[in-house]
Amino acid sequence: MEWRSRKDRSSPARPGHFVLLGIAGILASAMLLASAALGTASATRDSSRATVRISTRTVKGLGPILVNNKGLTLYMFVPDKDRRVTCVSTCAALWPPLYLPSGGKVAVSGKAKRSLISSDKDPAGGRVVTYKGWPLYTYVADSKPGMTTGQALNLNGGLWYVLSPSGKVLHKKVRVGV
Repeated sequence: MEWRSRKDRSSPARPGHFVLLGIAGILASAMLLASAALGTASATRDSSRATVRISTRTVKGLGPILVNNKGLTLYMFVPDKDRRVTCVSTCAALWPPLYLPSGGKVAVSGKAKRSLISSDKDPAGGRVVTYKGWPLYTYVADSKPGMTTGQALNLNGGLWYVLSPSGKVLHKKVRVGV
């Protein structure tokens, strides 16, 4: 095997060597991106004894709505009409469910009502927090508190709406991108 120079003994002078390294790098990057997109939910799901927080935030055009502990909007999915989680796989990568970690608790603040909180079994494993029977999800396009870009979207097999603190589904087509 020939070496390029004494300084760089890690790079053999073989044709195609750099192409193979490039392909391996691309594949590794793709695997990391895929695991980041899908693994965020499972990382949240695996946290033990964590507290999930549901609060409220007033959004122009919608009034008070439910938000998570980071202030991100929580949505319900119309196909969950039987009060069961139906957003899984690719859908859950775009609309991450609000997981209830094993042994975890749900805390409420603002106008959110503890009496409306429960959970439902997720077909992918674990439990998803529900509010007045609706499984709760965030939307990956909502990157900051106050954003409601998922409001009234028809995506991934159904419509997505925010909930009021009373558990009422708000059908207004207001979308706020902060």
